[in-house]
Amino acid sequence: MQLTAIDGLVLLLYFSLNLAIGFHYYRRASGSIGDFFISGRRVPWWLAGISMVATTFSADTPLVVTGLVYKEGIAGNWLWWAMALSGMMTVFFFARLWRRAGVLTDMEFAELRYAGKPAAFLRGFRALYLALPVNTIIMGWVYLAMAKVLQMTLGLGKRDALLLALAIAVLTLVYTAISGLWSVLWTDFIQFILMMTMVIALAVFAVAAVGGMGGLTMKIAAQDAALHRNTLSFFPAHGSDLFLTFLVFLSINWWASWYPGAEPGGGGYVAQRIFSAKNERHSLGATLLFNIAHYALRPWPWIVAALVAVALYPKLADPEAGYLKVMVTQLPPSLRGLMLAGFAAAFMSTVGTHINLGASYLINDFYRRFLKKGGTERHYVIASRLATVFVTLVAAVCAFYMDSIGGAWKFLIAIGAGAGLVFILRWFWWRINAWSEVSAMTAAAVSSLFLQSRWSAPVVAVLAGLDPRLPAGPLNPDDAHGFAWLMILTTAFTTLSWLLVTYLTPPEPAEKLQAFYDQVQPAATGWREFAHGRPSRQSLRWAALDWVVGCAMLYSALFGIGYLVFGRVGLGLALLVFAGACIGFIYWDLERRGWESLTG
Repeated sequence: MQLTAIDGLVLLLYFSLNLAIGFHYYRRASGSIGDFFISGRRVPWWLAGISMVATTFSADTPLVVTGLVYKEGIAGNWLWWAMALSGMMTVFFFARLWRRAGVLTDMEFAELRYAGKPAAFLRGFRALYLALPVNTIIMGWVYLAMAKVLQMTLGLGKRDALLLALAIAVLTLVYTAISGLWSVLWTDFIQFILMMTMVIALAVFAVAAVGGMGGLTMKIAAQDAALHRNTLSFFPAHGSDLFLTFLVFLSINWWASWYPGAEPGGGGYVAQRIFSAKNERHSLGATLLFNIAHYALRPWPWIVAALVAVALYPKLADPEAGYLKVMVTQLPPSLRGLMLAGFAAAFMSTVGTHINLGASYLINDFYRRFLKKGGTERHYVIASRLATVFVTLVAAVCAFYMDSIGGAWKFLIAIGAGAGLVFILRWFWWRINAWSEVSAMTAAAVSSLFLQSRWSAPVVAVLAGLDPRLPAGPLNPDDAHGFAWLMILTTAFTTLSWLLVTYLTPPEPAEKLQAFYDQVQPAATGWREFAHGRPSRQSLRWAALDWVVGCAMLYSALFGIGYLVFGRVGLGLALLVFAGACIGFIYWDLERRGWESLTG
Protein backbone atom coordinates (compact mmCIF):
# COMPACT_ATOMS: atom_id res chain seq x y z
CA MET A 1 0.00 0.00 0.00
CA GLN A 2 1.56 3.30 -1.09
CA LEU A 3 1.09 6.33 1.16
CA THR A 4 0.75 9.78 -0.37
CA ALA A 5 1.90 13.15 0.96
CA ILE A 6 -1.67 13.72 2.22
CA ASP A 7 -1.53 10.41 4.12
CA GLY A 8 1.73 11.51 5.71
CA LEU A 9 0.19 14.85 6.71
CA VAL A 10 -2.80 13.10 8.30
CA LEU A 11 -0.49 10.88 10.35
CA LEU A 12 1.68 13.84 11.36
CA LEU A 13 -1.33 15.86 12.53
CA TYR A 14 -2.69 12.88 14.45
CA PHE A 15 0.57 12.21 16.29
CA SER A 16 1.04 15.93 17.00
CA LEU A 17 -2.43 16.15 18.55
CA ASN A 18 -1.61 13.30 20.95
CA LEU A 19 1.60 15.02 22.05
CA ALA A 20 -0.22 18.32 22.51
CA ILE A 21 -2.71 16.63 24.85
CA GLY A 22 0.17 15.19 26.87
CA PHE A 23 1.82 18.57 27.36
CA HIS A 24 -1.51 20.24 28.13
CA TYR A 25 -2.13 17.98 31.15
CA TYR A 26 1.46 17.96 32.43
CA ARG A 27 0.86 20.13 35.50
CA ARG A 28 -2.40 18.43 36.43
CA ALA A 29 -0.63 15.04 36.55
CA SER A 30 2.48 16.17 38.46
CA GLY A 31 1.13 16.84 41.94
CA SER A 32 1.15 13.25 43.23
CA ILE A 33 1.05 9.68 42.01
CA GLY A 34 -2.70 9.83 42.64
CA ASP A 35 -2.86 12.60 40.03
CA PHE A 36 -0.53 10.67 37.74
CA PHE A 37 -2.18 7.23 37.91
CA ILE A 38 -5.87 7.95 38.66
CA SER A 39 -6.30 11.61 37.64
CA GLY A 40 -6.99 12.74 41.20
CA ARG A 41 -10.35 10.88 41.17
CA ARG A 42 -11.94 13.66 39.08
CA VAL A 43 -12.99 11.84 35.89
CA PRO A 44 -16.63 11.89 34.65
CA TRP A 45 -18.34 8.60 33.86
CA TRP A 46 -18.53 9.09 30.09
CA LEU A 47 -14.81 9.80 29.72
CA ALA A 48 -13.82 6.86 31.94
CA GLY A 49 -16.21 4.55 30.08
CA ILE A 50 -15.04 5.56 26.60
CA SER A 51 -11.44 5.17 27.73
CA MET A 52 -12.15 1.58 28.78
CA VAL A 53 -13.73 0.88 25.38
CA ALA A 54 -10.79 2.41 23.52
CA THR A 55 -8.32 0.36 25.55
CA THR A 56 -10.04 -2.89 24.63
CA PHE A 57 -9.96 -1.90 20.95
CA SER A 58 -6.34 -2.40 20.03
CA ALA A 59 -4.63 -3.17 16.74
CA ASP A 60 -4.95 -6.85 17.67
CA THR A 61 -8.72 -6.93 18.14
CA PRO A 62 -10.02 -6.97 14.54
CA LEU A 63 -7.19 -9.36 13.63
CA VAL A 64 -8.12 -11.84 16.36
CA VAL A 65 -11.83 -11.58 15.48
CA THR A 66 -10.96 -12.31 11.85
CA GLY A 67 -8.92 -15.35 12.88
CA LEU A 68 -11.82 -16.63 14.98
CA VAL A 69 -14.30 -16.17 12.13
CA TYR A 70 -11.97 -17.99 9.71
CA LYS A 71 -11.60 -20.99 12.03
CA GLU A 72 -14.98 -21.24 13.73
CA GLY A 73 -17.38 -18.78 12.09
CA ILE A 74 -19.19 -15.97 13.87
CA ALA A 75 -19.79 -18.31 16.81
CA GLY A 76 -16.05 -18.37 17.49
CA ASN A 77 -16.49 -14.95 19.10
CA TRP A 78 -18.01 -16.63 22.16
CA LEU A 79 -14.39 -16.80 23.35
CA TRP A 80 -14.90 -13.18 24.43
CA TRP A 81 -18.68 -12.72 24.18
CA ALA A 82 -19.08 -15.02 27.20
CA MET A 83 -17.02 -12.55 29.23
CA ALA A 84 -19.96 -10.13 29.13
CA LEU A 85 -21.34 -12.09 32.09
CA SER A 86 -18.27 -11.15 34.11
CA GLY A 87 -18.26 -7.59 32.84
CA MET A 88 -21.83 -7.01 33.97
CA MET A 89 -21.01 -8.45 37.38
CA THR A 90 -18.43 -5.70 37.73
CA VAL A 91 -21.11 -3.12 36.94
CA PHE A 92 -23.65 -4.16 39.56
CA PHE A 93 -21.65 -6.02 42.20
CA PHE A 94 -18.17 -4.50 42.28
CA ALA A 95 -17.87 -1.03 40.73
CA ARG A 96 -19.14 0.86 43.76
CA LEU A 97 -17.27 -1.40 46.18
CA TRP A 98 -14.00 -0.70 44.34
CA ARG A 99 -14.65 3.05 44.42
CA ARG A 100 -15.50 2.88 48.12
CA ALA A 101 -12.28 1.00 48.88
CA GLY A 102 -10.33 4.20 48.15
CA VAL A 103 -7.20 2.41 46.89
CA LEU A 104 -4.91 3.65 44.12
CA THR A 105 -4.45 0.23 42.44
CA ASP A 106 -6.26 -3.08 42.65
CA MET A 107 -3.02 -4.59 44.05
CA GLU A 108 -3.22 -2.23 47.04
CA PHE A 109 -6.54 -3.89 47.84
CA ALA A 110 -4.62 -6.88 49.26
CA GLU A 111 -3.55 -4.92 52.34
CA LEU A 112 -6.99 -3.39 52.75
CA ARG A 113 -8.63 -6.83 52.84
CA TYR A 114 -5.89 -8.94 54.48
CA ALA A 115 -3.39 -8.44 57.29
CA GLY A 116 0.29 -8.95 58.04
CA LYS A 117 3.10 -10.45 56.00
CA PRO A 118 0.85 -12.68 53.84
CA ALA A 119 -1.03 -9.58 52.66
CA ALA A 120 2.22 -7.73 51.95
CA PHE A 121 3.59 -10.74 50.07
CA LEU A 122 0.40 -11.04 48.02
CA ARG A 123 0.45 -7.37 47.12
CA GLY A 124 4.10 -7.42 46.05
CA PHE A 125 3.85 -10.76 44.24
CA ARG A 126 0.72 -9.85 42.27
CA ALA A 127 2.13 -6.42 41.43
CA LEU A 128 5.24 -7.94 39.86
CA TYR A 129 3.30 -10.81 38.26
CA LEU A 130 0.77 -8.54 36.57
CA ALA A 131 3.16 -5.68 35.78
CA LEU A 132 5.77 -7.88 34.14
CA PRO A 133 4.78 -11.31 32.72
CA VAL A 134 1.04 -10.67 32.28
CA ASN A 135 1.24 -7.04 31.21
CA THR A 136 4.19 -7.93 28.99
CA ILE A 137 2.23 -10.69 27.23
CA ILE A 138 -0.70 -8.33 26.63
CA MET A 139 1.47 -5.52 25.31
CA GLY A 140 3.55 -8.03 23.34
CA TRP A 141 0.55 -9.28 21.36
CA VAL A 142 -0.50 -5.67 20.78
CA TYR A 143 2.97 -4.91 19.37
CA LEU A 144 2.71 -8.03 17.22
CA ALA A 145 -0.67 -6.95 15.86
CA MET A 146 0.61 -3.49 14.98
CA ALA A 147 3.65 -5.07 13.32
CA LYS A 148 1.32 -7.23 11.18
CA VAL A 149 -0.55 -4.09 10.16
CA LEU A 150 2.69 -2.39 9.13
CA GLN A 151 3.94 -5.51 7.32
CA MET A 152 0.80 -5.74 5.21
CA THR A 153 0.32 -2.04 4.56
CA LEU A 154 3.91 -0.88 4.10
CA GLY A 155 5.54 -4.12 2.93
CA LEU A 156 8.00 -4.30 5.81
CA GLY A 157 9.66 -7.41 7.25
CA LYS A 158 8.70 -8.52 10.75
CA ARG A 159 11.81 -7.03 12.37
CA ASP A 160 11.42 -3.64 10.71
CA ALA A 161 7.68 -3.62 11.40
CA LEU A 162 8.27 -4.34 15.08
CA LEU A 163 10.84 -1.55 15.25
CA LEU A 164 8.39 0.88 13.68
CA ALA A 165 5.69 -0.31 16.11
CA LEU A 166 8.16 0.36 18.92
CA ALA A 167 8.70 3.87 17.56
CA ILE A 168 4.94 4.51 17.72
CA ALA A 169 4.94 3.05 21.24
CA VAL A 170 7.74 5.47 22.19
CA LEU A 171 5.56 8.34 21.02
CA THR A 172 2.79 6.94 23.21
CA LEU A 173 5.29 6.63 26.04
CA VAL A 174 6.18 10.31 25.74
CA TYR A 175 2.69 11.65 26.38
CA THR A 176 1.93 8.91 28.92
CA ALA A 177 5.08 9.72 30.89
CA ILE A 178 4.37 13.44 30.69
CA SER A 179 0.84 13.48 32.04
CA GLY A 180 -0.14 9.98 33.14
CA LEU A 181 -3.76 8.89 33.04
CA TRP A 182 -5.07 12.33 32.02
CA SER A 183 -3.35 12.07 28.65
CA VAL A 184 -4.43 8.43 28.29
CA LEU A 185 -8.08 9.33 28.92
CA TRP A 186 -8.29 12.22 26.45
CA THR A 187 -6.22 10.57 23.72
CA ASP A 188 -8.41 7.48 24.18
CA PHE A 189 -11.47 9.65 23.54
CA ILE A 190 -10.08 10.96 20.25
CA GLN A 191 -8.63 7.60 19.26
CA PHE A 192 -11.95 5.82 19.83
CA ILE A 193 -13.83 8.20 17.51
CA LEU A 194 -11.18 7.76 14.81
CA MET A 195 -11.01 3.98 15.21
CA MET A 196 -14.75 3.38 15.04
CA THR A 197 -15.22 5.73 12.09
CA MET A 198 -12.61 3.89 10.06
CA VAL A 199 -13.66 0.31 10.88
CA ILE A 200 -17.24 1.16 9.93
CA ALA A 201 -16.02 2.73 6.70
CA LEU A 202 -13.92 -0.36 5.92
CA ALA A 203 -16.91 -2.66 6.54
CA VAL A 204 -19.06 -0.59 4.18
CA PHE A 205 -16.51 -0.62 1.35
CA ALA A 206 -15.72 -4.30 1.91
CA VAL A 207 -19.38 -5.34 1.67
CA ALA A 208 -19.82 -3.26 -1.49
CA ALA A 209 -16.88 -5.15 -3.05
CA VAL A 210 -18.73 -8.49 -2.76
CA GLY A 211 -22.10 -7.27 -4.02
CA GLY A 212 -23.69 -6.15 -0.76
CA MET A 213 -24.82 -8.27 2.17
CA GLY A 214 -26.78 -10.53 -0.16
CA GLY A 215 -23.70 -11.25 -2.24
CA LEU A 216 -21.63 -11.82 0.87
CA THR A 217 -24.04 -14.32 2.39
CA MET A 218 -24.30 -16.19 -0.92
CA LYS A 219 -20.51 -16.51 -1.19
CA ILE A 220 -20.22 -17.69 2.40
CA ALA A 221 -23.08 -20.17 1.97
CA ALA A 222 -21.40 -21.67 -1.11
CA GLN A 223 -18.16 -22.20 0.81
CA ASP A 224 -20.05 -23.63 3.81
CA ALA A 225 -21.82 -26.18 1.62
CA ALA A 226 -18.46 -27.60 0.54
CA LEU A 227 -16.99 -27.54 4.06
CA HIS A 228 -20.15 -28.70 5.93
CA ARG A 229 -20.14 -25.75 8.32
CA ASN A 230 -22.29 -22.70 9.10
CA THR A 231 -20.06 -19.65 9.27
CA LEU A 232 -22.97 -17.22 9.68
CA SER A 233 -24.55 -18.87 12.73
CA PHE A 234 -24.33 -16.87 15.95
CA PHE A 235 -24.22 -20.11 17.95
CA PRO A 236 -22.20 -23.32 17.41
CA ALA A 237 -24.14 -26.33 16.17
CA HIS A 238 -24.75 -29.14 18.62
CA GLY A 239 -22.10 -31.79 18.10
CA SER A 240 -19.65 -29.44 16.39
CA ASP A 241 -16.05 -29.12 17.55
CA LEU A 242 -16.83 -25.72 19.04
CA PHE A 243 -19.93 -26.79 20.97
CA LEU A 244 -18.08 -28.23 23.98
CA THR A 245 -15.93 -25.11 24.18
CA PHE A 246 -19.06 -22.94 23.94
CA LEU A 247 -20.56 -24.74 26.94
CA VAL A 248 -17.32 -24.23 28.86
CA PHE A 249 -17.33 -20.52 27.97
CA LEU A 250 -20.84 -20.06 29.36
CA SER A 251 -20.53 -22.33 32.41
CA ILE A 252 -16.93 -21.78 33.55
CA ASN A 253 -14.86 -19.31 31.59
CA TRP A 254 -16.53 -16.04 32.54
CA TRP A 255 -16.22 -16.49 36.32
CA ALA A 256 -13.11 -18.66 36.52
CA SER A 257 -10.62 -16.90 34.24
CA TRP A 258 -8.74 -13.65 34.26
CA TYR A 259 -9.32 -11.76 31.02
CA PRO A 260 -8.28 -8.14 30.32
CA GLY A 261 -11.32 -5.92 30.75
CA ALA A 262 -13.52 -8.63 32.33
CA GLU A 263 -11.57 -9.76 35.38
CA PRO A 264 -13.79 -11.66 37.86
CA GLY A 265 -14.43 -9.25 40.70
CA GLY A 266 -13.20 -6.36 38.61
CA GLY A 267 -9.57 -5.33 38.30
CA GLY A 268 -6.89 -4.12 35.91
CA TYR A 269 -7.55 -1.02 33.86
CA VAL A 270 -11.29 -1.28 34.51
CA ALA A 271 -10.61 -0.91 38.24
CA GLN A 272 -8.18 1.91 37.50
CA ARG A 273 -10.90 3.85 35.66
CA ILE A 274 -13.29 3.13 38.54
CA PHE A 275 -10.76 4.59 40.99
CA SER A 276 -10.43 7.67 38.78
CA ALA A 277 -14.19 8.33 38.62
CA LYS A 278 -15.68 11.27 40.50
CA ASN A 279 -17.84 9.12 42.77
CA GLU A 280 -19.62 5.78 43.01
CA ARG A 281 -22.44 6.75 40.65
CA HIS A 282 -19.89 7.76 38.01
CA SER A 283 -17.97 4.50 38.54
CA LEU A 284 -21.09 2.42 37.86
CA GLY A 285 -22.05 4.55 34.87
CA ALA A 286 -18.56 4.21 33.39
CA THR A 287 -18.49 0.41 33.64
CA LEU A 288 -22.04 0.12 32.26
CA LEU A 289 -21.18 2.31 29.26
CA PHE A 290 -18.04 0.26 28.67
CA ASN A 291 -19.85 -3.06 28.61
CA ILE A 292 -22.64 -1.84 26.32
CA ALA A 293 -20.18 -0.37 23.82
CA HIS A 294 -17.69 -3.24 24.03
CA TYR A 295 -20.06 -6.18 23.67
CA ALA A 296 -23.18 -4.80 21.97
CA LEU A 297 -22.23 -1.87 19.74
CA ARG A 298 -18.74 -2.51 18.46
CA PRO A 299 -18.29 -6.12 17.22
CA TRP A 300 -20.22 -6.10 13.94
CA PRO A 301 -17.96 -3.89 11.78
CA TRP A 302 -15.08 -6.25 12.62
CA ILE A 303 -17.15 -9.38 11.96
CA VAL A 304 -18.54 -8.10 8.65
CA ALA A 305 -15.04 -7.26 7.38
CA ALA A 306 -13.84 -10.67 8.59
CA LEU A 307 -16.61 -12.39 6.62
CA VAL A 308 -15.58 -10.48 3.50
CA ALA A 309 -12.03 -11.74 4.07
CA VAL A 310 -13.35 -15.31 4.32
CA ALA A 311 -15.36 -14.87 1.12
CA LEU A 312 -12.56 -13.30 -0.91
CA TYR A 313 -9.50 -15.07 0.51
CA PRO A 314 -10.64 -18.42 1.95
CA LYS A 315 -7.24 -20.12 2.06
CA LEU A 316 -4.93 -17.63 3.78
CA ALA A 317 -1.97 -19.16 5.61
CA ASP A 318 -2.38 -16.51 8.33
CA PRO A 319 -6.13 -15.98 8.88
CA GLU A 320 -5.50 -13.07 11.26
CA ALA A 321 -4.05 -11.14 8.32
CA GLY A 322 -7.33 -11.45 6.36
CA TYR A 323 -8.64 -8.21 7.84
CA LEU A 324 -5.55 -6.35 6.66
CA LYS A 325 -5.81 -7.85 3.18
CA VAL A 326 -9.35 -6.53 2.89
CA MET A 327 -8.14 -3.15 4.07
CA VAL A 328 -5.32 -2.99 1.52
CA THR A 329 -7.38 -4.19 -1.43
CA GLN A 330 -10.85 -2.76 -0.81
CA LEU A 331 -10.38 0.58 0.93
CA PRO A 332 -10.16 3.61 -1.42
CA PRO A 333 -6.64 5.12 -1.59
CA SER A 334 -7.98 8.41 -0.21
CA LEU A 335 -8.85 6.73 3.09
CA ARG A 336 -5.82 4.52 3.59
CA GLY A 337 -3.83 7.09 5.52
CA LEU A 338 -6.78 7.61 7.87
CA MET A 339 -7.16 3.84 8.26
CA LEU A 340 -3.51 3.49 9.15
CA ALA A 341 -3.95 6.34 11.62
CA GLY A 342 -6.95 4.42 13.00
CA PHE A 343 -4.82 1.34 13.58
CA ALA A 344 -2.15 3.51 15.18
CA ALA A 345 -4.87 4.99 17.41
CA ALA A 346 -6.06 1.52 18.42
CA PHE A 347 -2.49 0.49 19.17
CA MET A 348 -1.67 3.64 21.13
CA SER A 349 -4.84 3.58 23.24
CA THR A 350 -4.08 0.09 24.54
CA VAL A 351 -0.32 0.60 24.89
CA GLY A 352 -0.85 3.88 26.75
CA THR A 353 -3.17 2.24 29.27
CA HIS A 354 -0.89 -0.73 29.89
CA ILE A 355 2.19 1.45 30.19
CA ASN A 356 0.42 3.51 32.84
CA LEU A 357 -1.13 0.50 34.59
CA GLY A 358 2.08 -1.56 34.68
CA ALA A 359 4.02 1.41 36.03
CA SER A 360 1.39 1.96 38.74
CA TYR A 361 1.89 -1.60 39.98
CA LEU A 362 5.67 -1.31 39.94
CA ILE A 363 5.79 2.03 41.74
CA ASN A 364 2.79 2.07 44.07
CA ASP A 365 2.73 -1.61 45.02
CA PHE A 366 6.37 -2.61 44.92
CA TYR A 367 8.84 0.28 44.83
CA ARG A 368 6.96 2.59 47.22
CA ARG A 369 5.72 -0.23 49.41
CA PHE A 370 8.92 -2.26 49.79
CA LEU A 371 11.98 -0.43 48.44
CA LYS A 372 11.59 3.32 49.03
CA LYS A 373 9.24 4.23 51.84
CA GLY A 374 8.72 7.82 52.88
CA GLY A 375 9.80 9.51 49.65
CA THR A 376 8.27 12.75 48.43
CA GLU A 377 5.42 12.77 45.95
CA ARG A 378 7.74 14.44 43.44
CA HIS A 379 10.17 11.54 43.80
CA TYR A 380 7.44 8.97 43.14
CA VAL A 381 6.12 10.86 40.12
CA ILE A 382 9.64 10.87 38.61
CA ALA A 383 9.99 7.17 39.42
CA SER A 384 6.62 6.54 37.76
CA ARG A 385 7.79 8.20 34.57
CA LEU A 386 10.92 6.07 34.52
CA ALA A 387 8.83 2.94 35.15
CA THR A 388 6.75 3.69 32.05
CA VAL A 389 9.93 3.54 29.98
CA PHE A 390 10.90 0.18 31.48
CA VAL A 391 7.47 -1.37 30.88
CA THR A 392 7.45 -0.21 27.25
CA LEU A 393 10.85 -1.71 26.43
CA VAL A 394 10.20 -5.06 28.13
CA ALA A 395 6.98 -5.52 26.13
CA ALA A 396 8.78 -4.70 22.89
CA VAL A 397 11.31 -7.48 23.52
CA CYS A 398 8.47 -9.94 24.26
CA ALA A 399 6.80 -9.16 20.91
CA PHE A 400 9.80 -10.51 18.97
CA TYR A 401 9.09 -14.00 20.34
CA MET A 402 5.33 -14.10 19.65
CA ASP A 403 3.70 -15.63 16.58
CA SER A 404 -0.06 -15.84 17.27
CA ILE A 405 -2.21 -13.15 18.88
CA GLY A 406 -5.18 -15.48 19.41
CA GLY A 407 -2.85 -18.09 20.92
CA ALA A 408 -1.58 -15.52 23.42
CA TRP A 409 -5.20 -14.67 24.32
CA LYS A 410 -6.02 -18.29 25.05
CA PHE A 411 -2.77 -18.88 26.95
CA LEU A 412 -3.52 -15.96 29.26
CA ILE A 413 -7.09 -17.15 29.84
CA ALA A 414 -5.99 -20.73 30.57
CA ILE A 415 -3.11 -19.89 32.90
CA GLY A 416 -5.45 -18.13 35.31
CA ALA A 417 -8.39 -20.54 35.11
CA GLY A 418 -10.06 -21.21 38.45
CA ALA A 419 -8.60 -18.26 40.34
CA GLY A 420 -11.49 -16.00 39.42
CA LEU A 421 -13.87 -17.35 42.05
CA VAL A 422 -11.53 -16.19 44.82
CA PHE A 423 -11.47 -12.67 43.40
CA ILE A 424 -15.28 -12.66 43.48
CA LEU A 425 -15.78 -14.21 46.92
CA ARG A 426 -13.17 -12.10 48.73
CA TRP A 427 -15.73 -9.28 48.68
CA PHE A 428 -18.62 -11.35 50.01
CA TRP A 429 -17.17 -14.04 52.32
CA TRP A 430 -15.13 -13.14 55.36
CA ARG A 431 -13.35 -16.53 55.45
CA ILE A 432 -11.27 -15.87 52.30
CA ASN A 433 -7.71 -15.00 53.33
CA ALA A 434 -4.47 -13.98 51.64
CA TRP A 435 -3.37 -17.59 51.23
CA SER A 436 -6.59 -18.32 49.33
CA GLU A 437 -5.47 -15.92 46.61
CA VAL A 438 -1.85 -17.09 46.61
CA SER A 439 -2.83 -20.76 46.35
CA ALA A 440 -5.42 -20.07 43.63
CA MET A 441 -2.96 -18.21 41.42
CA THR A 442 -0.24 -20.82 41.98
CA ALA A 443 -2.50 -23.81 41.38
CA ALA A 444 -3.95 -22.25 38.22
CA ALA A 445 -0.54 -21.57 36.69
CA VAL A 446 1.00 -24.92 37.68
CA SER A 447 -1.94 -27.08 36.56
CA SER A 448 -2.38 -25.18 33.28
CA LEU A 449 1.29 -25.43 32.36
CA PHE A 450 1.38 -29.12 33.37
CA LEU A 451 -1.62 -29.99 31.18
CA GLN A 452 0.05 -28.27 28.22
CA SER A 453 3.32 -30.18 28.73
CA ARG A 454 4.36 -33.67 27.62
CA TRP A 455 4.11 -34.86 31.25
CA SER A 456 0.32 -34.74 30.99
CA ALA A 457 0.17 -37.72 28.58
CA PRO A 458 -1.47 -40.15 31.10
CA VAL A 459 -4.17 -37.60 31.93
CA VAL A 460 -4.86 -36.84 28.26
CA ALA A 461 -5.07 -40.57 27.52
CA VAL A 462 -7.88 -40.90 30.08
CA LEU A 463 -9.66 -37.86 28.62
CA ALA A 464 -9.41 -39.34 25.12
CA GLY A 465 -11.59 -42.19 26.32
CA LEU A 466 -14.26 -39.65 27.29
CA ASP A 467 -13.84 -37.38 24.27
CA PRO A 468 -12.70 -39.16 21.09
CA ARG A 469 -12.33 -35.81 19.30
CA LEU A 470 -9.49 -34.80 21.59
CA PRO A 471 -6.17 -34.80 19.66
CA ALA A 472 -3.28 -36.88 20.95
CA GLY A 473 -0.55 -35.18 22.95
CA PRO A 474 -0.70 -32.36 25.53
CA LEU A 475 -3.82 -30.24 25.75
CA ASN A 476 -3.54 -27.53 23.12
CA PRO A 477 -5.37 -24.19 23.69
CA ASP A 478 -5.60 -23.71 19.92
CA ASP A 479 -7.74 -26.87 19.60
CA ALA A 480 -11.39 -26.40 20.62
CA HIS A 481 -11.63 -29.63 22.63
CA GLY A 482 -8.14 -29.24 24.06
CA PHE A 483 -8.98 -25.74 25.28
CA ALA A 484 -12.29 -26.90 26.79
CA TRP A 485 -10.66 -29.71 28.78
CA LEU A 486 -7.79 -27.47 29.79
CA MET A 487 -10.30 -25.02 31.30
CA ILE A 488 -12.34 -27.74 33.02
CA LEU A 489 -9.39 -29.52 34.63
CA THR A 490 -7.48 -26.38 35.58
CA THR A 491 -10.57 -24.81 37.14
CA ALA A 492 -11.43 -27.98 39.09
CA PHE A 493 -7.89 -28.42 40.44
CA THR A 494 -7.52 -24.75 41.28
CA THR A 495 -10.87 -24.56 43.09
CA LEU A 496 -10.14 -27.63 45.20
CA SER A 497 -6.68 -26.29 46.01
CA TRP A 498 -7.70 -22.88 47.26
CA LEU A 499 -10.67 -24.23 49.22
CA LEU A 500 -8.38 -26.69 50.97
CA VAL A 501 -5.80 -24.01 51.73
CA THR A 502 -8.50 -21.62 52.99
CA TYR A 503 -9.77 -24.11 55.58
CA LEU A 504 -6.27 -25.22 56.61
CA THR A 505 -5.06 -21.69 57.29
CA PRO A 506 -6.37 -19.28 59.93
CA PRO A 507 -8.80 -16.51 58.98
CA GLU A 508 -7.77 -12.89 58.89
CA PRO A 509 -7.78 -11.08 62.27
CA ALA A 510 -11.24 -9.97 63.34
CA GLU A 511 -10.21 -6.33 63.66
CA LYS A 512 -8.93 -6.33 60.06
CA LEU A 513 -12.13 -7.88 58.76
CA GLN A 514 -14.21 -5.40 60.75
CA ALA A 515 -12.26 -2.44 59.37
CA PHE A 516 -12.68 -3.74 55.84
CA TYR A 517 -16.41 -4.26 56.22
CA ASP A 518 -16.93 -0.84 57.80
CA GLN A 519 -15.13 0.92 54.95
CA VAL A 520 -16.36 -1.04 51.93
CA GLN A 521 -19.74 -2.22 53.29
CA PRO A 522 -20.45 -5.14 50.94
CA ALA A 523 -23.62 -7.21 51.28
CA ALA A 524 -23.96 -8.48 54.82
CA THR A 525 -24.82 -12.07 53.81
CA GLY A 526 -21.25 -13.38 54.17
CA TRP A 527 -20.29 -10.87 56.90
CA ARG A 528 -23.09 -11.26 59.43
CA GLU A 529 -20.90 -11.26 62.54
CA PHE A 530 -19.27 -8.03 61.35
CA ALA A 531 -22.48 -6.30 60.23
CA HIS A 532 -23.89 -6.42 63.80
CA GLY A 533 -27.42 -6.31 62.50
CA ARG A 534 -26.96 -3.01 60.66
CA PRO A 535 -28.72 -2.61 57.27
CA SER A 536 -26.46 -3.41 54.36
CA ARG A 537 -25.63 -0.75 51.77
CA GLN A 538 -25.58 -3.44 49.08
CA SER A 539 -28.48 -5.71 48.19
CA LEU A 540 -27.32 -8.97 46.60
CA ARG A 541 -30.86 -9.73 45.51
CA TRP A 542 -31.31 -6.50 43.54
CA ALA A 543 -27.74 -6.55 42.26
CA ALA A 544 -28.34 -10.08 40.96
CA LEU A 545 -31.58 -9.03 39.28
CA ASP A 546 -29.90 -6.04 37.64
CA TRP A 547 -27.08 -8.34 36.51
CA VAL A 548 -29.50 -10.80 34.87
CA VAL A 549 -31.41 -7.98 33.17
CA GLY A 550 -28.13 -6.33 32.15
CA CYS A 551 -26.85 -9.53 30.53
CA ALA A 552 -30.17 -9.97 28.72
CA MET A 553 -29.86 -6.39 27.51
CA LEU A 554 -26.30 -6.90 26.23
CA TYR A 555 -26.98 -10.10 24.32
CA SER A 556 -30.29 -8.80 22.95
CA ALA A 557 -28.59 -5.70 21.64
CA LEU A 558 -25.65 -7.69 20.27
CA PHE A 559 -27.81 -10.15 18.35
CA GLY A 560 -30.43 -7.56 17.48
CA ILE A 561 -27.83 -5.48 15.67
CA GLY A 562 -26.46 -8.66 14.09
CA TYR A 563 -29.84 -9.67 12.71
CA LEU A 564 -30.33 -6.16 11.29
CA VAL A 565 -26.95 -6.39 9.59
CA PHE A 566 -28.02 -9.64 7.89
CA GLY A 567 -31.39 -8.30 6.86
CA ARG A 568 -33.65 -9.98 9.44
CA VAL A 569 -35.25 -6.67 10.34
CA GLY A 570 -38.25 -7.88 12.33
CA LEU A 571 -36.28 -10.08 14.71
CA GLY A 572 -33.51 -7.49 14.99
CA LEU A 573 -35.89 -4.69 15.94
CA ALA A 574 -37.74 -6.89 18.43
CA LEU A 575 -34.48 -7.70 20.21
CA LEU A 576 -33.45 -4.05 20.27
CA VAL A 577 -36.81 -3.04 21.73
CA PHE A 578 -36.35 -5.68 24.42
CA ALA A 579 -32.82 -4.38 25.09
CA GLY A 580 -34.24 -0.87 25.47
CA ALA A 581 -36.80 -2.15 27.97
CA CYS A 582 -34.00 -3.78 29.96
CA ILE A 583 -32.08 -0.49 30.08
CA GLY A 584 -35.27 1.22 31.26
CA PHE A 585 -35.70 -1.31 34.07
CA ILE A 586 -32.09 -0.93 35.22
CA TYR A 587 -32.35 2.87 35.27
CA TRP A 588 -35.67 2.71 37.12
CA ASP A 589 -34.27 0.35 39.73
CA LEU A 590 -31.12 2.39 40.36
CA GLU A 591 -33.07 5.65 40.57
CA ARG A 592 -35.69 4.04 42.82
CA ARG A 593 -33.03 2.97 45.28
CA GLY A 594 -31.16 6.25 44.94
CA TRP A 595 -28.21 4.39 43.41
CA GLU A 596 -28.08 2.88 46.92
CA SER A 597 -27.71 6.41 48.31
CA LEU A 598 -24.07 6.56 47.31
CA THR A 599 -22.48 9.85 46.32
CA GLY A 600 -18.76 9.30 46.85
